[in-house]
Amino acid sequence: MRHVVVMVATSYPRFPGDGVGSFMEPIARSVAARGHEVHLVAPWHPAITRGKEEHGVFFHFFHYAPVPSLNVFGYAGGLRADTDLKLSAWLAAPLALAAGWFKAWRVATKRRATVMHGHWVVPGGVMAAAAAGRLPLVLSLHGSDVYVAERHAAARRAARYAFGRAGWVTACSDDLRTRACALGAAADRIETLPYGVDVERFAPAPEARAEVRRVLEVGDAPLIFTAGRLVRKKGFEFLIDAVRTIRRDVPDVRLVIAGEGDLGEDLRARAADLAEHVRFVGNVPQDMVGRMSAAADVVAVPSVHDDQGNVDGLPNFALEAMATATPLVATRAGGLSSLIDNDRTGLLVPERDAAALGEALRAVLQWPAARRREMGERGRARIRTDFGWPRVGDRLEAAYDRASGPAM
Repeated sequence: MRHVVVMVATSYPRFPGDGVGSFMEPIARSVAARGHEVHLVAPWHPAITRGKEEHGVFFHFFHYAPVPSLNVFGYAGGLRADTDLKLSAWLAAPLALAAGWFKAWRVATKRRATVMHGHWVVPGGVMAAAAAGRLPLVLSLHGSDVYVAERHAAARRAARYAFGRAGWVTACSDDLRTRACALGAAADRIETLPYGVDVERFAPAPEARAEVRRVLEVGDAPLIFTAGRLVRKKGFEFLIDAVRTIRRDVPDVRLVIAGEGDLGEDLRARAADLAEHVRFVGNVPQDMVGRMSAAADVVAVPSVHDDQGNVDGLPNFALEAMATATPLVATRAGGLSSLIDNDRTGLLVPERDAAALGEALRAVLQWPAARRREMGERGRARIRTDFGWPRVGDRLEAAYDRASGPAM
């Protein structure tokens, strides 16, 4: 069945290569590639350069803020260090929710939509549920939305409303699916659907290794790479501490961290005594993230449950890094343990354990190149088999059909 899909989201790459909401673009494109008509409804942002339509995805950005300072809705702008909602976000929320609901309803009406698809149960799912009317509703959960619903009573009530209206729900990890059920999602109408990876875009790049290392000024030194927002749940402070232990056995080790966030100043201060070992490179385009991963000797994903209990569902960076055939060392937080077959496609360590993380990284760096290559190739094979974007499009299409079925 061909669908006209209205996707309601609060983040989407604002320009080509933008790292904010990077997984949303291939989600929308994978559905459009199946022959469905996709309309993306999202908040306006001053950095947006998108046209009216790209690769079968039509854009509908809504304005909501009467003053520039309240343009904080979506695009990771409403959370402080990814844990607490900023006061400005609370102030902007009623305006944005109303504007988003109206835009989604209007687009669905004009385009004769057959299904409404809300991303992040709060707030995207709530806007989609309110705008859907009699349309079937599918919700997709990405991590921070479930955390906010667990932590704030108003968001929890809103999530319960959206879950009650949904015909089908997808979650990017088993952990997220279980937590969503505790918030009111029906256990018989939810599935785990991890993100996909473009295995052509994120791939081994031996020809780029020397160039990337020259740009990073690391030469032939043993290189650890990681990327993500500089927030507590990413666990970067433990990675910095791990490098402090590694340098005793690997004195020329280098760690490169890509990304920005509220903890940037704190993390740079933590690494002050490691100036020749740790380098922060700020936000870089997604293609460069892939090239840096391919140029590294090992990629680290040190995710943790932060002090408030927030955790990534399944970091897209972990999938993308595995696709480059670089060995991965990660913690068991969130969905990472379901992604990695320990000692085959990567190494898993306990979260918040800098010593264990350091030991695993040191071991990989000291392996013969052939052993690193073997593990990396097994990881890439896992991604190619189970995490292609066409597969995600197929399963979303099935979700639309289920939500549209007679049982609804």
